[in-house]
Amino acid sequence: MSRKYPIGIQSFRKIRKGGYLYIDKTEIIHRLIQSGQYYFLSRPRRFGKSLLVSTIDELFSGNKELFDGLWIQDRWDWREKHPVIHISFAELPYKEVGLSEAIKRGLDRNGERLGVKITGDNIKDLFRELIEKASQIGQVVILIDEYDKPIIDFLEDPETMEANRSIMKSFYSILKDSDAHIRFLLMTGVSQFSRVSVFSDLNNLRNITLSTQYGAIAGITQAELEENFAPEIAELKKERPDILVQIKDWYNGYSWNIKTSVYNPFSLLNFMIEPEFQNYWFETGTPSFLFKILKKMALYDIESIEMGRLELSDLNIEKPSPGALLFQTGYLTIKRISSDGDIYELGFPNREVKASFFRWAPQFLPGDLSRRFHSSCC
Repeated sequence: MSRKYPIGIQSFRKIRKGGYLYIDKTEIIHRLIQSGQYYFLSRPRRFGKSLLVSTIDELFSGNKELFDGLWIQDRWDWREKHPVIHISFAELPYKEVGLSEAIKRGLDRNGERLGVKITGDNIKDLFRELIEKASQIGQVVILIDEYDKPIIDFLEDPETMEANRSIMKSFYSILKDSDAHIRFLLMTGVSQFSRVSVFSDLNNLRNITLSTQYGAIAGITQAELEENFAPEIAELKKERPDILVQIKDWYNGYSWNIKTSVYNPFSLLNFMIEPEFQNYWFETGTPSFLFKILKKMALYDIESIEMGRLELSDLNIEKPSPGALLFQTGYLTIKRISSDGDIYELGFPNREVKASFFRWAPQFLPGDLSRRFHSSCC
């Protein structure tokens, strides 16, 4: 099957121009844009957050040709364009030059792209100046991708982590008074650090992480799988009639609202290239700090963890909850919600994650816990 799969490609433009397969998410994106102004979305790594942000960037930039044949093509006013400030912390060199300097470089690049000269002497003033000057072109769209990387990357270095948190809090604080200049704002990340007040001033920021409306905004639904991969599935069924059941067992099962279940797109695309059931997503950078926290808390039975909604949606970096951390990073997912909506039961999403987790964990655990992890899996 000769089709191009966008593995590792996070640019909507590159996917569309390069003829790669694109799962059309423009209907749900349209709903998001039309329904509000300020949003926050948390999803695990490699789940399509950056592609979502890139798609919204191209949409507000008015690049109609990239959307030919997609749902939104005839439902968007292409005459209306907006200046887009797009910052991806995954692309900023904060480890090499420090967070403040890295943010400054990101703001400068946005200013150059928009034809706006900024001269402030700190990142807070530079950001405010960029927004105000860009808004002379039109109301500004602000897209912040992977906002939490400068914190997550230093969880084992509390001093640097706290310094980065303070810088980010100051940086985001100017958004509260910039409402008149902003058409749309979206922040994405893996974790939700509300207790560390990274953007506590943004009380109008709607968190859609657990929203019923947006459960399918990232990831691939069963319907999307069967529609977009129909040729591959038809071919696979010739030798494996139950292939859909097998694929679902291995790579589906992620849910943020219990009503919508999605596939891990990274694993699914890798499988379609060479149809062998392997652990694709889990082995692309599992952070060791996860298991160090489990070891410290002597926690080995991580299935059927029950948590309140508030705790699930919050991560206290001083005293991290392993359940919230494992949920937000994609190792656990929602299995059941109590009838009153207050209690969430967590469990492994699928075979890939469960098998990989129990194989990987023992190297970080003492002998007794390692054996108990292994026995509970195998």
